[in-house]
Amino acid sequence: MINVGVLGATGAVGQRFVQLLAEHPWFNLTALTASDRSAGKQYGEVVNWRLDVPFPKNVADIRIRTTDVKSLKDVDLVFSALPAEVAAGVETACADAGLGVCSNASSHRMDPLVPLVVPEVNPDHLALIDAQRDGGRDGFIVTNPNCSTIVMCLSLAPLRKFSFGDVRVATMQAISGAGFQGVPAMGIYDNVIPYIGSEEQKMETETLKILGHLDGKAVKPASLKVSASCHRVPVIDGHTMAVWIDINEPVEMVRDAFREYVPPISGLPTQPERSLLYLDDQDRPQPRLDRNRGNGMTVSVGRVREGIRYVTMGHNTIRGAAGASVLNAELIHTRKYL
Repeated sequence: MINVGVLGATGAVGQRFVQLLAEHPWFNLTALTASDRSAGKQYGEVVNWRLDVPFPKNVADIRIRTTDVKSLKDVDLVFSALPAEVAAGVETACADAGLGVCSNASSHRMDPLVPLVVPEVNPDHLALIDAQRDGGRDGFIVTNPNCSTIVMCLSLAPLRKFSFGDVRVATMQAISGAGFQGVPAMGIYDNVIPYIGSEEQKMETETLKILGHLDGKAVKPASLKVSASCHRVPVIDGHTMAVWIDINEPVEMVRDAFREYVPPISGLPTQPERSLLYLDDQDRPQPRLDRNRGNGMTVSVGRVREGIRYVTMGHNTIRGAAGASVLNAELIHTRKYL
């Protein structure tokens, strides 16, 4: 077993990390960090558990630690659910001290030496860990993309066999993506908010790195143009998006590509039976019906039409955040980086 910790364990994504790691077959959850005012208290005392799953009792007695590298000397790997402005320094310090860091924060995603990984899409990019170590770092940082970017990139993975250069996407994003305190109730009830700060830029830049080509110790970005329009809607969990892509092949060939997609990895504990699921129903996917497929790790695709146009949806705090990071760590472990 590998001893692991969660940085920022009481927030929305931090709780998802705890949920996924509490009884993980490979990782032993021993360290949880939060704000200084919670340090020294038991996790069960301070966490306001808001997930739709039972609280894992085996973590209740874990003492909260301060969020600094000195408090993490007994772990080998940390999962970061920290805000970007805090994550940058803490994650760097952890990696420089020899820890592995699997981060959900945006701080290091576009760093040329940091892999931005969706295991079913670009597992080869983990080779950038070697570039970090060649530069003198004892540990490493690996990031997962923005929650909406992950869903879209998984839907694009089967389509890489076709030629395309223009991707347009309109998202309908759940309120949980903004954290527990992110969207005031009176602002989202009976409403759609047509702006999410920096979300469109993340989708437009991160996608190019993920779909890019690893050339030695650098990723050459994909030669695509991605245009995104991001919107917050009154859904608790599950990001839905409409995608337009300039593929000229017949629509049935595109549907077959979705149906027949087989990821380049397999056998990881958090990986679902179907990473990408094609739904034939005209009115699917829907968040309430489809977000928990594959324990929240399956991305669903439907409404594939001439154009080419389709709808895709995934659970934003599992597939799009904590689950993505845990899956990265499992892949890292199989590649002998831990």
